[in-house]
Amino acid sequence: MADPRAAPVVLTHGERAGLAAWAGDPSAGALALRARIVLACAAGPPGPPVSRVAAELGLSRDTVRKWRSRFLARRLAGLRDAPRPGAPRTITDQQVARVITRALLEEPPPGRPRWTTRLMAAETGLSQSAVSRIWRQAGLSGRLGEGGQPPRNGSAVAVMPPHAVTARRAGMGAAAAGLAGLSTDPGRLDFTRIGDNDAMGDMQAGFQQRKAPQEASVTGERAGQRAAASPGEHREGAVRETAGRETAAREDVSSIRPSAGPPDGRAGQRADLPPGRYFDREESWLSFNQRVLELAEDQSLYLLERVRFLSIFASNLDEFFMVRVAGRMRRMATGLPVESLTGLPPEEVLTRTLDKARELQVRHAECYARSVLPALGKEGIEVVRWKELSAAEQSDLQRLFRERIYPVLTPLIVDPAHPFPYISGLSLSLAVMVADPHTGATMFARVKVPPLLPRFLTVSQYRFVPLEDVIAAHLTELFDGLEILEHHAFRVTRTRDLEVDEDVTENLLQSLERELQRRRFEPAVRLEVEDTMSSDVLDKLVTELGIDERAVYHLPGPLDLSGLSIIADLELRQLKYPAFVPSESALPQDTDIFTTLDKQDVLIHLPYDSFTTTVERLIVEAAADPHVLAIKQTLYRTSDSSSIVDALVDAALAGKQVVVVVELKARFDERANITWARKLEEAGCHVVWGIVGLKTHCKMVLVVREEPDGSLRRYCHIGTGNYHPKTARLYEDFGLLTADPTVGADATDLFNHLTGYSRKSDYRRFLVAPAGLRPGLLERIAHQVARHQEGKPAQIRLKCNSIVDEVMTDALYEASIAGVPIDLWVRGICSLRPGIPGLSETIRVRSVLGRFLEHSRIYAFGTGEDDESDVWIGSADLMHRNLDRRVESLVRVIDPAQKAELRSLIDLAMDETTASWWLAADGIWTRHHLDSSGQPLRDLQQYLLARHAQPGH
Repeated sequence: MADPRAAPVVLTHGERAGLAAWAGDPSAGALALRARIVLACAAGPPGPPVSRVAAELGLSRDTVRKWRSRFLARRLAGLRDAPRPGAPRTITDQQVARVITRALLEEPPPGRPRWTTRLMAAETGLSQSAVSRIWRQAGLSGRLGEGGQPPRNGSAVAVMPPHAVTARRAGMGAAAAGLAGLSTDPGRLDFTRIGDNDAMGDMQAGFQQRKAPQEASVTGERAGQRAAASPGEHREGAVRETAGRETAAREDVSSIRPSAGPPDGRAGQRADLPPGRYFDREESWLSFNQRVLELAEDQSLYLLERVRFLSIFASNLDEFFMVRVAGRMRRMATGLPVESLTGLPPEEVLTRTLDKARELQVRHAECYARSVLPALGKEGIEVVRWKELSAAEQSDLQRLFRERIYPVLTPLIVDPAHPFPYISGLSLSLAVMVADPHTGATMFARVKVPPLLPRFLTVSQYRFVPLEDVIAAHLTELFDGLEILEHHAFRVTRTRDLEVDEDVTENLLQSLERELQRRRFEPAVRLEVEDTMSSDVLDKLVTELGIDERAVYHLPGPLDLSGLSIIADLELRQLKYPAFVPSESALPQDTDIFTTLDKQDVLIHLPYDSFTTTVERLIVEAAADPHVLAIKQTLYRTSDSSSIVDALVDAALAGKQVVVVVELKARFDERANITWARKLEEAGCHVVWGIVGLKTHCKMVLVVREEPDGSLRRYCHIGTGNYHPKTARLYEDFGLLTADPTVGADATDLFNHLTGYSRKSDYRRFLVAPAGLRPGLLERIAHQVARHQEGKPAQIRLKCNSIVDEVMTDALYEASIAGVPIDLWVRGICSLRPGIPGLSETIRVRSVLGRFLEHSRIYAFGTGEDDESDVWIGSADLMHRNLDRRVESLVRVIDPAQKAELRSLIDLAMDETTASWWLAADGIWTRHHLDSSGQPLRDLQQYLLARHAQPGH
C-alpha cells in the first residue's frame, strides 16, 4: 500500500475555492491556518512538501504533516474538528460571543459602575456560574472596574475607556466577533469552543496570522490601554509598532541605548527608555531551572544531593507547565494572548519557551542516564530495568505484582463502545497496542500507573526498578487472550491554576472544594513520551488529547524523574550534605520570650537559627500564657502536623481570642489549607479568608498581652517565609521578633484591614501592598538618585526571588543612568538586563543556589553610613502579583546591628570570592564557583552554617 505521506496534494476547482475562502477569512481562526497548509502543499514543486511548507509558514513539520494527512484522508471534512462526546451544549456560540464582547466593548447599564458576573447574568439570561466560566476561559477576571478601568486590586483585564468604546462601537462588530473566534457570517459558524483542546493547539499555531483586536490586548500579567483611533490608523499603527518591537528584540544588546521615543502603550512603563530592555519572563524562569540542573551535573557535589536536584528540576518544570505555559496557551486559544515584554509575537514566545524546555528536559535525562546513574552504581545503588533483573528477582516481583499491584490496575481499551479515557494531569501511563488473534483487529489501551504506589519499587536493599516496568512485564495478565504488539510509557501535564470567581462566591471554602474537583479536567499542555514510541501510537495520543504538537517531548525512559526523591531520601549520610543542628542562641532559653522582647528586637535567620525555639516558641508560649488575651496570625502554608495550628487550637479552647487569616488559594496547597482551616474553625478560632480579589501573602503574628501594671503590650513576628516547620529547615528566610509599639500598631491596623475591610493605607514602619508598597519603594529609589546627584553617598541593594515588574525595573534603570550603584541578588526570574552602557552599567545581578532555597527578601537603600539609609525585610517580590494582587508587607529594620547584618549578607553574596551565578546583558547566567587555580570558591550557605555553629553567635 502506498504511503499517504508521499502522495501529492491535487485539488479540484471547488476544493481550491473553498480553501481559499477559509484561508482569507481572519475570523476562521484555526480553519484558516489548516487551509493555508493544504494550499501550500498543493502549490509547490513535486516531491516531499512538508519541510518546505513548514519553513514557509513558520510551523513545525508535525503540524504540516498532520493536516496534510487529514486532508488526503477526508478531504475538506478532515480539516474540521470532530464533535466531542458528552452532553449536548446548552450555551450557544452566539451567547458566548455576546458575553465576551459586552464585557470588553460595552459600558454597563446606567447607574452601575462596572460589569459583574451577577449583572452580566441578568443582562444575558445566563446563570452566574455560566458567565463566570466564560470569563475565566476567555482570560477575563471576575469583574471589570468602574468606567471600564481595572479595579484597584488588579483582578480585571483592561478594556477601552468609555469615550473610546462609544467612538469605536460602530466599527468593532467584526473585530469583536474575531475576538471570540466567531465568524460574522450567521450562516457559517467556525467557533473555537471555550476549553476545546483539539482546537487549542491550532489556534496557538495560527495566532500569529490572526488579527486580534488591539484594543483588548493584555500585557504580561497587567493590562495597558491604547488611545482611540480610526480603524485604518489603528491597524497601520499596530503593524508598525509590532514590526518595531520585533526588530528591537532581535538587535544585539550593545545597541540598546536610552533614547526618546513613542510610548509603547504598556501601563506604567517609561516611554523614554529603549525597547528590548526586558528579558522574557518564561525564558528567565527556564534559566533559573537550568541553574538547578547545573547543580545536578556538578560531580563535586554529594551524590544523593545531585539526585535530589534532578528531582527538584523535574518538579519545577511540571509546575511551570501547569501554570505559566498553560496560562499562555489558554489565553492564546481564546484570542486574548499575553504579550511578551520582549515585543515578540505570542506565537514566537510560546515556541521559544517550548523549545528551551525541550532542550533542558533532554539535558536532564542525559544527566541522569550518563552521569548520575553510573555514579549511583559505583556506590552500590542501582536503578535497573526489568530485563536487567535476575530470574529470582523477577519471580519475587511477579508475586508482588499479583498481590499488591494487579488489584489496583484498570486497563481501559479504546473501541467503538469505549471512548478514549480521561487521563489526569501528571499521571504516568502505559500506551498499549493489542491485537485480537481471532479477528486480527488491533486496539489501543491505556493502563494507568497507580500514583499511590512507590515510583521505584525496591528489589533488594539499594536496588530499584521503575514501577511501570513491572506492570509492562505483566500486561498479558491484564489482556488475557490478546497479543501485546507494543507498549510505551507516557505522561500528560494539564493546567492547574486555580480559578474562583469571588464576586459570585459567597462561601469561598465550598467554592474552592468544587474547583479542586473541576481542576482534574483542565486542558493538556504537555505530553512526555518514551523515545521508542511508534508514530501510530503517538498520533493516537496527540489527536485524542488535542495537544499542541510542539509540546510533545520524546525522552529516554524512565519518565517522571521527580520520583527520584525516593532515592535521594536513602539514609546514606556519606552521600549527603553533613547534618546540621540549627542554632538555639537567638533567644535566651532561661527567660520567657516576652521578657526578652521587652528589651530588644530579635532578628531570626532561618534555617541557621532554630524555627522551633524562636517563631514557633512565640506562638506556643502565647497560647499557654494566662496573660495573653489575643493571638492573630496569617497562614499561607503550613505542615499537616503543625505545632502552630495545635497551639492556636489550644489558645482558642483556653478562651483566648484567636484570629487566623487563611489563604485558601495558596497554589498547590489549597486542599491541605482547607483541612486545617476547618480544624481551626471547629476549635472556636475566628477564621478569615482575607480580602476578595487579593491573596493574603504577608507573614505576621500579633500577640496581645496584659502586663503586670494592667497595660496591654503587643508582640509581633514579621517574616519573609511561611509558618511551616518542615520548610523552615530547607528555606532561607528572615524574621523580626519585636515588641516595638510602632510595629504593633501597624500590625493591628493591617489585621483590621484584613478582617474588617478597613481602608487603611498609610503605616508607620510597614510598606503594604497593593496600595503602598510599590510607591514606597519607588520613593526610596528616587531618594537615592537625588542623593547621588547631590554628591552624597548612594546605593541600592536588593535581595528577592524575582524581578518582573516593569515600573520597578524602569526605576532601577533610571537610577543606574543617574550613576547609582545597584546590586541585585535574585534567585529566580530577572527581567532586567544588567551591564548595558548608558542604561544599566552600574547594575550587577547575582544568583545563589545550593542546599537551601534562598527565599528571603531584603530591600536596602543607602550605604548605611547615615541616618537616611534604611533596610526593609518582608514577603514581597518585585512581581505584578506581589505588588498588585496580594496583601504583602515589608517592615523597616531599625536596630543598627541588625541592619549591618543584613547588609553584610548581601556583601557576601556579591563578593567575587563567593560561588554564584552572574547575569550578563545577553541573558546568559554564568556559574562562578572555582577560582583561577581551580579551587572552589566560598559556599555562602556552608559559611553561614559554620558561623552560626560558633559559640556565642
